[in-house]
Amino acid sequence: MPDGTWTAPQPKNEPVLNYEPGSIERGALKTTLKELSGHQLEIPLYIGGREIRTGRTVEIRAPHNHQLVLGRYHQAGENEVLLAVEAAKAARHEWEALDWRDRAAVFLRAAQLLAGPWRATLNAATMLGQSKTAHQAEIDSACELIDFWRFNPWFAGEIYAQQPPLSPAGRWNHLEHRPLDGFVFAVTPFNFTSIAANLPTSPALMGNTVVWKPASNAVYSAWQLVQLLEEAGLPPGVVNFVPGPGHRVGESALASSDFAGLHFTGATATLQSMWRTIGDNLERYHAFPRIVGETGGKGFVFAHPSADPDALVTALVRGAYEYQGQKCSAASRAYLPESLWPVVRERLRELLAGVQVGDVADFRSFMGAVIDEEAFRKITGYIDEAKGSPDYELIFEGKRDSSEGWFVGPTLVRATHPKSRLMQEEIFGPVLTVFVYPDDSLDDALSLCNSTSPYALTGAVFARDRRSIAHLRQVLRGAAGNFYINDKPTGALVGQQPFGGSRLSGTNDKSGSLTNLMRWVSIRSVAETFVPPTTYGYSFMMDE
Repeated sequence: MPDGTWTAPQPKNEPVLNYEPGSIERGALKTTLKELSGHQLEIPLYIGGREIRTGRTVEIRAPHNHQLVLGRYHQAGENEVLLAVEAAKAARHEWEALDWRDRAAVFLRAAQLLAGPWRATLNAATMLGQSKTAHQAEIDSACELIDFWRFNPWFAGEIYAQQPPLSPAGRWNHLEHRPLDGFVFAVTPFNFTSIAANLPTSPALMGNTVVWKPASNAVYSAWQLVQLLEEAGLPPGVVNFVPGPGHRVGESALASSDFAGLHFTGATATLQSMWRTIGDNLERYHAFPRIVGETGGKGFVFAHPSADPDALVTALVRGAYEYQGQKCSAASRAYLPESLWPVVRERLRELLAGVQVGDVADFRSFMGAVIDEEAFRKITGYIDEAKGSPDYELIFEGKRDSSEGWFVGPTLVRATHPKSRLMQEEIFGPVLTVFVYPDDSLDDALSLCNSTSPYALTGAVFARDRRSIAHLRQVLRGAAGNFYINDKPTGALVGQQPFGGSRLSGTNDKSGSLTNLMRWVSIRSVAETFVPPTTYGYSFMMDE
């Protein structure tokens, strides 16, 4: 066994490939898109290293092309969840007993496979199943996931190296970082393949075994992750794959007495419901479960009158409309001064009119389709409300079309009331709502930005005057867990900006950092005395 000085290699962020015309990566991705589109997958459950087919299948169709059937997946029920829990329990001892560096090696190998031969496959699967453009897939299912799998082992090494600073003569004090007492239940969203992979694998890195329920509308790319991890050498039963209806899978997992932790990204209401269930079940658990959750957001952009209009407009377009606004970090509301509004409004109209919305296999597209019919109806409902209410002025409405795919074009709304519904609620679509404030009412506008939304995930401020930047940063201290100065509120990098928010945005345990991994260990403090005392008395008890 290598000595204690051997640790994970120093990570660096994976470079983003550009997919320019004529490039090798562009050709490989187009070829893979064609191959995957021409072959339908039958996706099983994967429990204890075995593929399980329940016969309860659901079709997978591309959001941007209803006619393109990518495959079918089998759904788990209560029996299969129980099998997954038992498989996780059976795998726990051997997995925990491995030296942490052997566990880390699995994920470092997965990162290398993804950076090379698996890159086009996972990017293409994400494009087809979740309607991401090549660029959005590249920064998500390739670069961010590679970063998670390279940086997490580095952070784990720092955790395991944390030891008491003092062991006096005759005693040896040290800490053991054990996994939790039971299995971790990972529930992952549709919008980021990297999150879908990180939520089950970060607890696994720390010695836990996992039951993983992916989002039903992202099973296609999730299955590719299962196969990638198997090739990387992940032992059977460490991560058990159980797609299926959320209530059925969730209730069965949370009812188990061996449930030890929840790693969740999704809707605020869903986490609240699961937390309530966990609370009701506390007496049946062997230990108090850990709950780590990242939920909703209402990302803001606040512009000071000194802001650079060109930089501001670019951030609004990219922050609000990339991946159809289906990011919890997306710019969903903006506070703009009257002095800048005319030029910003006209520039936004000009740019949005040129945005191409369409099939992501057409690399000219800036936006694809929203994820499904439910999302289409919800988002267009907000737009219809804006069109019919005196509280709003519709500045630009993108074309909506559900005939071939769930397409909603970029939409820009001005709110005349600062606390109207579109300024408060998470839309999760390509709708940006703007409130224009008088230049001499800066502090009032800041107060609105702080108090309007129940979320506190991401936010950005734009200003050129340094004193103003300092003021905005201080006043908006509690409004966002990830705060950006003169940049869009999306695109946190692993190892650079740990991600997470507070208030109704989640537990703020910061994925992509040491903080998150600490939640998946239970520390044992060990004190060894080399020559213990053999009498119970103390010197103060002696006679004068």
